[in-house]
Amino acid sequence: MDTVTALGLIAGSLTTLSFAPQVIRAWRTRSTADLSLAMLVVLLAGVLLWLAYGLVKADLAIVAANAATAALVGLILSLKTMNGFS
Repeated sequence: MDTVTALGLIAGSLTTLSFAPQVIRAWRTRSTADLSLAMLVVLLAGVLLWLAYGLVKADLAIVAANAATAALVGLILSLKTMNGFS
């Protein structure tokens, strides 16, 4: 693995992991009322586009980070759906 790929993987890991505390809190409290549905939908759309871009460019760092983030955002959206949108 080259230095540029390692740098991308570290950056992607940190930005993806920054969302993890919110997922953990929403899971534990079963509350997503303070999270904007519009923000989550727009974020998921952007992350999925980044994922597609990473796949086209065959960039492991972009693919890994955005696949993981999409899973976390998807989980939050699932919790928001199960627990109501308010």
